[in-house]
Amino acid sequence: MLIDKKYIIGICVGLIIGLSVSTQYVNADVEDEDMMAGNLPQVIQPVDMNKDYNFAGEPLPNNFDVRERLERELSVNAYWQSSTLLNIKTANRYFPMIERVLAEYGIPQDFKYLAVAESNLRNVSSSANAKGFWQFRKLAGKEMGLEINDEVDERYHAEKATIAACKYIKQLYDRFGSWTNAAAAYNVGPTNFRRTLKDQKQENFYELNLNSETSRYLFRLVAFKEIMSEPEKYGYYVNADEKYPVWDFYEVVVDKSVTSWGDFARDHGITYRMLKVYNPWLRENKLTVINNTYKIKIPRRTN
Repeated sequence: MLIDKKYIIGICVGLIIGLSVSTQYVNADVEDEDMMAGNLPQVIQPVDMNKDYNFAGEPLPNNFDVRERLERELSVNAYWQSSTLLNIKTANRYFPMIERVLAEYGIPQDFKYLAVAESNLRNVSSSANAKGFWQFRKLAGKEMGLEINDEVDERYHAEKATIAACKYIKQLYDRFGSWTNAAAAYNVGPTNFRRTLKDQKQENFYELNLNSETSRYLFRLVAFKEIMSEPEKYGYYVNADEKYPVWDFYEVVVDKSVTSWGDFARDHGITYRMLKVYNPWLRENKLTVINNTYKIKIPRRTN
């Protein structure tokens, strides 16, 4: 079978060009890898477990099971860069208020990380219909003094929800005898936690065989505490001006019904969006006031 000379020449030229281009891309890839290797923001290595950890002043037991469970949460959150970075930035806005309220109610400061674990310091809603920073369900929120109805849901009011959480945590501490147990009971619920202690003949969280979520919960709090207290140690470098600032606002007392929050916002020189950003607990476009007063936050500036 005869093959056209032009066909053979075409194949040879194509192979030469392809080889040349491939070599250029390989060299480019090597250069890119070398450049990236010299500028990595984090070195991927095991977290340092050679220290004593505690939650709310209560030491974690020193055994392999506890160490490995803690290492899992430290590793997951140390290398979950986007979430942890945003938590560090957001904490600058909300931790001062949370720390103040915790101190007022005699709750250890480590419990501020419970709000990080529950919601990443955001007013989220769970599939179980728990809401806000502290993830209160409707009944529990009302029992702790929060107003919850179609127009107002104070589970979304950061300070009032923090006060409610402090009351609840104190109840759990009084019932279960330690801050560690209180944190675990917050997650799984006091009835379930009491039943598990009784069924397994144990006295504290670390000795219990629990569902995956609750089994990891306390260690997640300790991991957040460790990483957010020393972020540079884990490769997070956030300048002060890069953190989210504490809001600057004044409050307007409302003691009469509001027919339109849109009109209210316009009358106070802000947008409806900013009104709801600063007051996420206002759930509708109106407010019915009966023998009550409300403090509405108005931003001094929104830039």
